[in-house]
Amino acid sequence: MSKGWTVSTIDVIVPDTLTVSEAPVIAPEADIVWREEPAGDRRAQVARIFREGAEKATATLDGPRPVRLEITLVRFHALTLQAEALPYNEGVHAITFTARILDAQTGAELVPATRIDADMPAIMGSAARLARSVGLTQRVQIVRHLETVFAGWLGIGPDPRQSFTRIGV
Repeated sequence: MSKGWTVSTIDVIVPDTLTVSEAPVIAPEADIVWREEPAGDRRAQVARIFREGAEKATATLDGPRPVRLEITLVRFHALTLQAEALPYNEGVHAITFTARILDAQTGAELVPATRIDADMPAIMGSAARLARSVGLTQRVQIVRHLETVFAGWLGIGPDPRQSFTRIGV
């Protein structure tokens, strides 16, 4: 069905009720934890990450029906730089959101809100330092992962479960 669509709008909603942590600890208690970009509006930074992943995933859709992709963040908990530096391989970027598709002209809901648990393994320790040295930052990894998740959810890419993702209702 999605091959008949063109995504004309991507709305990323980051509710004000979500908590943000800047605590310099390994595992802050918060809904949004993001450290890789300079201090600033973390909600806006995370929204840009989602928008970029969704734009890349939907770029090939050029069907006749314009639709709006609406993404609502539930949790975005990337590793802090302190956690990333640990010599383990058990870190996880915890990413949860809902996504739905609306007709861009009428607003009719075409695909109801679907909860997507898009957790992904995090590179840590010396592997993280090496990855970062060649430009494979957390941001790059997460955008690529979200691209795969959205493409899989829309049925235009690989199975998102191959990207460590669970999609549920």
